[in-house]
Amino acid sequence: MADRNAAGGRPGHTGSTALGKLIAWVETQLPQLTDDVDATVRERIQLYRDDDIVPPDDLHRSIALNLRFVVRGLAAPDATPDVTAPSETGRRRAHQSAPLPEVLRCYRIACAMLWDLLLDRARADGRPEVLDALVDSSSTLWRLSDEHALALTEAYRAATADMLTAQQRRRSALVEALFTGGLVPEASAWEVGKLLGLPLDTDLMVVAAETAGLAEESLVGVERVLGQVGIVSAWQLTPHLQAGVVALREDQRDMVLTLLDATAAARTGVSPLYSSLSETPRALHLARSALAEIPVGEVEVRSFSLSPLAALIAYDRDEGRRLAREVLGRVLDLPQEDRDPLVRTLRAFVDHSGSTDRAAAVLHCHPNTVRYRLNRIRELTGRSLTEPRELAELVAAVDALTLGPSGRS
Repeated sequence: MADRNAAGGRPGHTGSTALGKLIAWVETQLPQLTDDVDATVRERIQLYRDDDIVPPDDLHRSIALNLRFVVRGLAAPDATPDVTAPSETGRRRAHQSAPLPEVLRCYRIACAMLWDLLLDRARADGRPEVLDALVDSSSTLWRLSDEHALALTEAYRAATADMLTAQQRRRSALVEALFTGGLVPEASAWEVGKLLGLPLDTDLMVVAAETAGLAEESLVGVERVLGQVGIVSAWQLTPHLQAGVVALREDQRDMVLTLLDATAAARTGVSPLYSSLSETPRALHLARSALAEIPVGEVEVRSFSLSPLAALIAYDRDEGRRLAREVLGRVLDLPQEDRDPLVRTLRAFVDHSGSTDRAAAVLHCHPNTVRYRLNRIRELTGRSLTEPRELAELVAAVDALTLGPSGRS
């Protein structure tokens, strides 16, 4: 025992000294090791060969900082590691949109090359206590590697979440600008659409759905669902309404309506197609009008009438109600059991191109019944269904009833 102490001191002291010398040596090699890791990473990972994502000086600096982080941890294994370097790398790579797996792969390459350098030095030294000290320190190296990767990953994900939240807030604000027409002088509707990623050579459509609860989406995941079939949209959520602008081709309209039907969990209105983003406020109004037509409590996706006349009436509800009262006043004053069949018949007659046979089929009655009711309407209103101006007034009046505040015709 005395001979052992004379040769190397207390048990474990020789190994500790040997490891300290090994770490002191590797610190002198860090500049060259950094260059070697940089070259290897560029060779093996395509991401870092493209300087437009991670600049060369950024990569080199990051490798140097993180190698020094590990070496310092090896020198003081009992100290709480300072994760500033990996956290900074994670945040920066998130803002650069570098994929996380590639970022972690870069770090694994650096740790492996550091270990190889330490192992080669220990083998070249040849003394058993140096090799033993390196083996004993291996657990510290891999622990530091795990802690580094965890800190980097957490910082990356936190930064990504912050950016996503900021992006969603910005998109919501831009959609609000389209819906209200409240654009700043230096930003036209075209420029806002470009920022939202909306194609400018397609038709547009506004969707308005009441929320399932207070500020709770009723079209859950709708932007993702539409995006899966190549349709771009931008959405805004308010306490009582989930609304979005959808860019689509005319031949995609039926597909979008089918997807909305499958997604909707509450009343949902859809505007007619339009071509200019500057018309978005009007389209939102029409989508909300279509929503209001659906009875409360029902789950339905309803498109607003393609008729420009219906759009005109919807834009001024008060004037529409005044028109309905003036044209159909005597009809509306009838008892409900007399009034409702007349209104439904006029609606069916208008909706089916003035065909009494088709209206009768929809109403499940005889064509003569339809003719009788239409004649009764003519008597009560004093307006003919064959004189163009008077027919237009009747059509406008029944549209105004359909778009009334109750949502029922």
